[in-house]
This record gives sequence, C-alpha cells and structure tokens, in this order.
Amino acid sequence: MPDIKTAALLLLMTLPLSAQAQDAEQRGLEIARAARAYDHGFTDFTANMIMTLKNKAGKTSSRLIRIRTLEVEGDGDKSLSIFDEPADVKGTAMLTYAHGLEPDDQWLYLPALKRIKRISSRNKSGPFMGSTFAFEDLGSQEIEKYTYNYLRDEPCGDWTCHVIEHFPAYEHSGYTRLIVWMDTEAFRIVRSEYYDRKKALLKTLTAGDFEQFLGHYWRPASMNMENHQTGKSTLLEWTDYQFKTGLGERDFRSQSLKRIK
Repeated sequence: MPDIKTAALLLLMTLPLSAQAQDAEQRGLEIARAARAYDHGFTDFTANMIMTLKNKAGKTSSRLIRIRTLEVEGDGDKSLSIFDEPADVKGTAMLTYAHGLEPDDQWLYLPALKRIKRISSRNKSGPFMGSTFAFEDLGSQEIEKYTYNYLRDEPCGDWTCHVIEHFPAYEHSGYTRLIVWMDTEAFRIVRSEYYDRKKALLKTLTAGDFEQFLGHYWRPASMNMENHQTGKSTLLEWTDYQFKTGLGERDFRSQSLKRIK
C-alpha cells in the first residue's frame, strides 16, 4: 500500500489528465452548440437530389429524389424524401421527425404495398433504400444525440477544421463513435468517420462543393458515403436549394404520405 506522500503524488499526476479530459468534453460540446446556433433560422428548404449507388464491382444505379425540410423550434427538424425515379421506386416517401435523446420518429411509404411502415427505433442502423446511408444518418443531428470530445484543430483543404469525437447517447445506434471534421469558420462538416459496434471503421462521409444561401447558410452540393467493409458507396448530388418556401407542419404528416405528389 503506498504511503501518504506517494498517494498524494499519484493524485497530483492524475489531476491534469482529468482536467484535460473535462476541458476536451466541454470544448466539444461548446463547438456543437455553436454549430447548431449558426445554422438556426433557415426556417425551411427544398432541394432536388440524385442518389447514385455503386456496388463493389463498380456498377451504378441512380434515383431522383425531392427533399423538404422544416426547422422546428425546441425539437429536431422534420424532413421528407420523395422518390420520383426510377419507376420501381416512384412514389416511395420517407418522413423523419428528429429528436434529441428520444429515438427519431420515421415512417416509410411503399407504394407497391400501398402501406405506411413505421421504422422501429431498434432498426435504424439498417440501410436506407439499399444505400450506404443508414436510417439514423438521415435525421438532423441534434446536440443531445451525442456526447463530445474535442481532439484538435488541423488543416482540411482550404480551411482549418475542428476534429471532434461524437459518442452516440442513443442505446440502439449502429455506431460506437463518429469522428467529425468541421471547419472553424462556418461549421461546415467536410468529413465524418463512422465506427461500428466492434469499434472498427465502417464508413466515411465526405462532403464538398459547398454553396451559401441567403448570405449565411451553407449546404454541400455533393456527399459521398463509402462503406469500407462492403466496398459499396452512395453519392448524393444536391441541386435547386430553395429556402423559406412557406412549408408548414401540414406538409409533414405521416397520414398524408400516400397522397404525396
């Protein structure tokens, strides 16, 4: 058993590390809050998207999707994805109500079955429509969904990025952690690494060709999600962003998915 002097020395040696850990957690949380505050006030937006799926052999297939998003005060955003092409998925629609610590509410309308399917809160790590994006990747990333650990600042292309670990607070997440590169100027997320339940690198999301709207809000024109374990990838190409279009709660009702045009 160590004497009093040795015990005191050991305690002093551990205090700086503990303080550093607390500082890293606090700084990570502060950056997440600043990023959320920076993007606040967009109200709503619509956009068109081409989703291109690539398999391990390099074969591709594409889908045309319309996106609608509504900012919600005091809760997560609401989003709606409507598939227009190809014919075999035309009319498919997914509605997401994002939340903080509570599981997101998600519904998928499948026109071939003519029914609305509610996505189980335990099944959000599954692939969305055959892509490398999981259902849990598609809701707005509320601050409460994670705890944070600031790692460092480093160059990322033309910018400098904060590098921050995100640890999912949601018990049924498919991930043990994410590492996110977010630029220090306008909080644009340029890269995210996703680690699976075995703590191995699963996917990398790379975003680029950012455009600014309303003189403030930044959105990427391209997002590529690569699955390192399957060799598959999904490219999202965004066009025709329109902000403050007048969308309201009535446009995001699960009961209306069958009648979406």
